[in-house]
Amino acid sequence: MERIDGTAAWALLRRCKLQRDSVAPGILRLDGQEAVRVFPDGTWEALLPVNEAARAQLDLYLPLVLQPRYTIAQLGQSLDGHIATNSGHSRYVTGAEDIRHLHRLRALVDAVIVGPGTVAADDPRLTVRNVPGEQPVRVVLDPSGRLRDGYQLFCDGAAPTLLLRGEGLDPGPTGVEVLTLPAPEGAFAPADVTALLAERGLQRLLVEGGGVTVSRFLAEGALDRLHVTVAPLVIGSGRPGLSLPPIRTMDEAMRPTCRNFRLGDDVLFDFTLSSVFGAGP
Repeated sequence: MERIDGTAAWALLRRCKLQRDSVAPGILRLDGQEAVRVFPDGTWEALLPVNEAARAQLDLYLPLVLQPRYTIAQLGQSLDGHIATNSGHSRYVTGAEDIRHLHRLRALVDAVIVGPGTVAADDPRLTVRNVPGEQPVRVVLDPSGRLRDGYQLFCDGAAPTLLLRGEGLDPGPTGVEVLTLPAPEGAFAPADVTALLAERGLQRLLVEGGGVTVSRFLAEGALDRLHVTVAPLVIGSGRPGLSLPPIRTMDEAMRPTCRNFRLGDDVLFDFTLSSVFGAGP
């Protein structure tokens, strides 16, 4: 009898992502055998023996891959809520298991979104490297035209890159496709960004950073899910993960439904924001 291990579970999840028209609950097969029964609420039942690594993957990622459209954000932060030092250094706040988790998220979405600060500070590639998987489209939000040529994702050819810039700016970096959006007060409306990407068939979205961009999407109710991984370290002062408008009382605080998962020494908090904003994955 086949056994569902971590490698097999990841293969099942990738297959779910690629079969866009098969997101309804049903049976997932492994080498022709019925392996997993998926229920309407996203829970599942193993029909073959399953180890703990596979169980953790299916618990965490099945609710995502069963959805034809969603927007998820991810942050890795210290115990005191920072994603980087004051100078912008952030490699690495969280450990190897969280980095692998981030690469899994990239592999399961259609596009990865970052703001100009993340590109300027980290010069990221935003590609899938630590796990097998397809490369997402890389989407850079640059409403004020801050970024120039030279960053890896503008010239490495590793995956398609879309650069979103405000209206009326100079042409900007070469070698990438440039689209324009209105940017009142120097920022894009998250709903405009997701609508533009949906027109291009990019409907499963990961907002990867930085804290300003993730916070804007959260504040505007534009996220279906939020992953925050907390590492057991204290930075003391630095760049915050989430920064939202102030509230007066604790009754006004967001209290979304939450699950947590161990990622090595780190803890991942998986927030379902439909309990705050309405229906979603």
